[in-house]
Amino acid sequence: MNMKTKKYAFKAEVSEMLDLVVHSLYSKKEIFLRELISNASDAIERAQYLGLTDKTIIADSPAWEINIVADKASRKLQISDNGIGMTAEEAESNLGMIARSGTQAFLDSLKSGGGTSAPDMIGQFGVGFYAAFMVASTVTVDTLRRGADQTAVRWQSDGKDGYTIGASDRATPGTTITLDIMPEHEHLIEEWQIKSLVKRYSDFIAYPIRLAVDGKEIDPDSEPLNTMRALWRRDKSGIKPEEYAEFYKHLTHDFSDPLRTIHYAAEGQLEFRALLFLPQKPTFDLFMPDRKHGLQLYVRNVFIGSDFEELLPPYLRFVKGVVDSSDLPLNVSREMLQDDVIISKIRKNLVGRILSELEALKRDDLKAYTDFFRGFGRVLKEGLHFDYENGDKLKELMLFASDRTADDGLISLRQYRNAMPSTQQEIYYLKAETLANARGNPHVEAFRKRELDVLFFVDPIDEWIIDALGEYDGCKFRAIDQGEIELGTEEEKSQAKEKLKDDEQQFRPLLDFIHARLTDDIKEVRLSNRLTDSASCLVADEAAMNPSMRRMMQAMGQEVPKTRRVLELNPSHPLLKRLLERFETERDSEEFAKQAELLYDLALVAEGSQPRDPHAFTLTLASRLAE
Repeated sequence: MNMKTKKYAFKAEVSEMLDLVVHSLYSKKEIFLRELISNASDAIERAQYLGLTDKTIIADSPAWEINIVADKASRKLQISDNGIGMTAEEAESNLGMIARSGTQAFLDSLKSGGGTSAPDMIGQFGVGFYAAFMVASTVTVDTLRRGADQTAVRWQSDGKDGYTIGASDRATPGTTITLDIMPEHEHLIEEWQIKSLVKRYSDFIAYPIRLAVDGKEIDPDSEPLNTMRALWRRDKSGIKPEEYAEFYKHLTHDFSDPLRTIHYAAEGQLEFRALLFLPQKPTFDLFMPDRKHGLQLYVRNVFIGSDFEELLPPYLRFVKGVVDSSDLPLNVSREMLQDDVIISKIRKNLVGRILSELEALKRDDLKAYTDFFRGFGRVLKEGLHFDYENGDKLKELMLFASDRTADDGLISLRQYRNAMPSTQQEIYYLKAETLANARGNPHVEAFRKRELDVLFFVDPIDEWIIDALGEYDGCKFRAIDQGEIELGTEEEKSQAKEKLKDDEQQFRPLLDFIHARLTDDIKEVRLSNRLTDSASCLVADEAAMNPSMRRMMQAMGQEVPKTRRVLELNPSHPLLKRLLERFETERDSEEFAKQAELLYDLALVAEGSQPRDPHAFTLTLASRLAE
């Protein structure tokens, strides 16, 4: 079938991406070869996987291979594979535009992320192909999709003025990428250089990589440049850290080394090998709802597919790696895996091993674990809500800010529990939207005065894990802004009650007055023994929704039922004392009433909420300051 060559313009985001790749992101131009070999490997793996269910794809019984042809005289470099290939539509979609969601957010993060993190994100986004334009003036892709009745396609571009798609004379399935190497980069097509780069970056690729130079043809019987030994099937005692690192980079397109490597073989009733990696930093799309995650699955060293979500729960979606099972059938499908008993057992084993590794990291290097938790803690916390079976292990992995930690400090539940005085029976916490709001919340004052620490739950997800936390080491979790809390010894509690009783008689008329003015907003006004510096605070019932949760639901457009809380006032505060002095003579004054109501708005602001009427609030506050 004849195909007319058509010219297309790059989408705006692709042009921007190309400019970033070519001029900003990669410090080592040689990385282009690793990216293209990795893409070739992916194409072969995809052909193998699709061939399990569509025999026309592998009708030629291919011997899978990746070939490199370098010609110094013409400054041309070719990387070929006999993998899945592409149709014209796929070439346009895969090479001419970025089809994934979140493209603009990705570009923004690239530009703001700076030097070291930007290359990581480029690979993770799946556009490593564009690295070819760092060293090539023109890139030509000849490809033929596997399967019946397919047409060969040529895609060509200079990386600047768009691209063309037309007919190709390629006769065999697969893809060949031809680079016209720029003069300043011709050293990259030296034979020794190519061999060195393949050995360094792609030695573990599972398919033979062969090389021909200076007009020679590929010898299919020649020794491959790579050893093709699956890393996960080797004895880990003979594997160097840099080998693990390079395999991780090949697998994830992350330019950083992994934080932790987990390599083991399960034997007995269930046999499988696992090579897993904990990354140092989260990917930019970790919280995108349509983001694919999961591990690569092999059955007896035969690639089955990527992103098998059934192997790990979503809260461990940051873990990368490979699982090779000896017990699954080769014709396994994703549908079969959903309820497969073997997969369930493998999953349970993997989860246990990963959580143990995280606990070991926390025990051996708390600083490294704390840095890790800053990036992945929000994801781990999801497990508290969804994985009841591992709840106790997950609690040990949790870190939180507290009133005693430095601004960027985090402590574990174990550290908090060990520091509790013998008289403290509960773990105190406060939910707030920011750490600053938590530290400035009036409810903390009484605890700070008595040197009792308070955990600060400031992640949005913390709202959903409170019930799942339940208790820790025999201590229940107690919100300090809900219900009445009595602190101190029995004698101190008794003295505080007596003082409040005396103050109550003196302040009762004023309290009733304020309650009458605010009856639609509050259910009670009472004096407080929890405030030391602030004039007022709001207290909810123990079972009530906390203010942070209310604001979150309102921001999501959900209807939130109105609840009336208790307004607590500090009888020792100068503002309240001054109001009491003026009460008998000014109680009928509207200005006095507004100033009395100011106590309610001040309590709202202190907890991070908006005053009822911000404009009226500022006017009343200014009037009070002018006195």
